[in-house]
Amino acid sequence: MVVLNRIYTRRGDDGTTALANGERRPKSDLRIAAYGTVDETNAVIGIARLHLSDQPVIDAMMARIQNDLFDLGADLAVPERQGQAERLRVLESQVTRLEQEIDALNAQLAPLNSFILPGGLPAAAHLHLARTVCRRAERALVELALKPDEALSPFALRYINRLSDLLFVASRAANGNGAHDVLWVPGQNR
Repeated sequence: MVVLNRIYTRRGDDGTTALANGERRPKSDLRIAAYGTVDETNAVIGIARLHLSDQPVIDAMMARIQNDLFDLGADLAVPERQGQAERLRVLESQVTRLEQEIDALNAQLAPLNSFILPGGLPAAAHLHLARTVCRRAERALVELALKPDEALSPFALRYINRLSDLLFVASRAANGNGAHDVLWVPGQNR
């Protein structure tokens, strides 16, 4: 259980923050940026959920995802090192669940014949925004994974990649199963 009885500690006033293992890093550190962007994704999903009261299936998916994103943040907050006691990590089962949810939502959608512009109904527009923030988080995770001294757990990158796919499909589902999708018309304004 997490207990937060003090919100400020003053320890970060020097521009550093602590990872969950106690290691201090600059607040501009790539690992901090990665889990910070995961947190931003979670916040945007929270806004999208304000518009999902009439879509309980998608809202329930987003509730599970918000919890998963805290798991992912905890995963990223403790670098995986050989010989270190195992901490909370994203699991393959979480990735598999996303894939199953993508398939279930996508089965109800007409195939696309154009790219989609972010928009339509409010829930869909916010899910599109969550998708773009999620893609930014994915880029940060990829960059982190490429650093030789910064190992990632095996399913962290898979999870964030699948999540952006799910957010795209969920945005279409929230748009009346695509009925309110805004399609890109190439060259429309020439």
